[in-house]
Amino acid sequence: MTPASDSASCSALVDRFDSLAPDRERLIGKNKYYHQQLAHYFSFFIPPGRSVLEVGCGIGQLLAALKPQRGVGIDLSPEMLRLARQKHPEADFRVGDVERLQLDEKFDYIVLSDLITFLHDVQKGFENLRPVCTPRTRLVISTYNYLWEPILRLGEMLGMKSRLPRQNWISPADVENLLDLAGFEVVRRNFRLMLPKYVPLLSWFCNRVLVNLPFFRHLGLVFMLVARPKATRAEGTPTCSVVIPARNERGNIEPAVLRTPQLGAHTELIFVEGNSTDGTADEVRRVIAKHPDRDIKLIPQGAGRGKGDAVRKGFAAATGDILMILDADLTVPPEELPKFYDALVNGAGEFIHGSRLVYPMEKQAMRFFNILGNKFFSLAFTYLLDQRFKDTLCGTKVLYRRDYEMIAANRAYFGDFDPFGDFDLLFGSAKLNLKIVEIPIHYRDRTYGTTNIRRWAHGWLLLRMCLYAMRKIKFV
Repeated sequence: MTPASDSASCSALVDRFDSLAPDRERLIGKNKYYHQQLAHYFSFFIPPGRSVLEVGCGIGQLLAALKPQRGVGIDLSPEMLRLARQKHPEADFRVGDVERLQLDEKFDYIVLSDLITFLHDVQKGFENLRPVCTPRTRLVISTYNYLWEPILRLGEMLGMKSRLPRQNWISPADVENLLDLAGFEVVRRNFRLMLPKYVPLLSWFCNRVLVNLPFFRHLGLVFMLVARPKATRAEGTPTCSVVIPARNERGNIEPAVLRTPQLGAHTELIFVEGNSTDGTADEVRRVIAKHPDRDIKLIPQGAGRGKGDAVRKGFAAATGDILMILDADLTVPPEELPKFYDALVNGAGEFIHGSRLVYPMEKQAMRFFNILGNKFFSLAFTYLLDQRFKDTLCGTKVLYRRDYEMIAANRAYFGDFDPFGDFDLLFGSAKLNLKIVEIPIHYRDRTYGTTNIRRWAHGWLLLRMCLYAMRKIKFV
């Protein structure tokens, strides 16, 4: 956790942290619970097998705990790094200074743990990280909550933690402002670890439950945030696959084809037909023959059931760089899909989904209790996922194929819990720290067929999903 600064003070810091190095492992062991919890939080945000740079790595225990495919640790203290190399020879440890950073490679994740309060110029340190970032790199930062300063000073006096040089006590708002000035935007933020010592049952309650509740959350010892480089437009012109789950939607098939615009370099339309009884599959075949100029595919859903299964089958068959979901009822107008495409390609977000609750909707588009349910779930998911939501239930969702493949690869964390498919994608995107952005759309009445939504049964299922997300994402 050794920092950087300028000139004379830098030399003093090197001497100070070199002197602390022989005792560092003992103090980590003395505060084992704190360091285990910190590693747990970082591991939640950083999947194993990625390239990770840790700035201020100390003796390397956190970097090793993240199990990177390529791990690089930088620290000012040669003595700390000597011990790090002995304990973790699989990683690459280098003497370095974030305010004069010289690296010629880029990383998936950059870790700054308990570091920024020591930096002489935090903004410059953040700015110097930009060259080692790709547009998809994530900064994962932890820092002390300045409300804990008296307690931490007392811990130093009692020998319970290392006696460190005076620190800059930077508020969460200060950190976000400095990241913004340095060209980063915050994706998510939260407080962690209300009780840094292990007390049976009480530690679990304080650190998994209480610290996530309103008011109490500001009392956490550790403030954590995830940031990404500010948006840049994607290179080239990506291709697009529009997946349209269709069950008993015969009358909407040709309108979906005629009304869906060409998107990007190429657009394919994939109808996943869910064992309809109204001739939907035959209608798709007819439309394919009638419109040979359009790239249209028909995928039978087979024994699978539900929209979630249909979406997965459609995404598996898709060839586009960008994957879209369009409900076959066309209550979300296909003409609005370019807004989703542009938001993704321009870098405004990495998971784009629709919001039906901004513009006035047609009279029969959504019933009163459905509106109330949507508003409740939007508030719940804003709290659970630490990103703003106005409408979680709109069926239109858009993301890059590469991100979907990562969501699918990490699906075991959540399991097969979602028959709709919407929350599988939302939860997966939040777990991967993707920037989630909403696009307001004009919600229309259905003009053919009847809805497959069962308001009360599905509402109860969604409530259960909120509780599931609370356990798997929030109270971790």
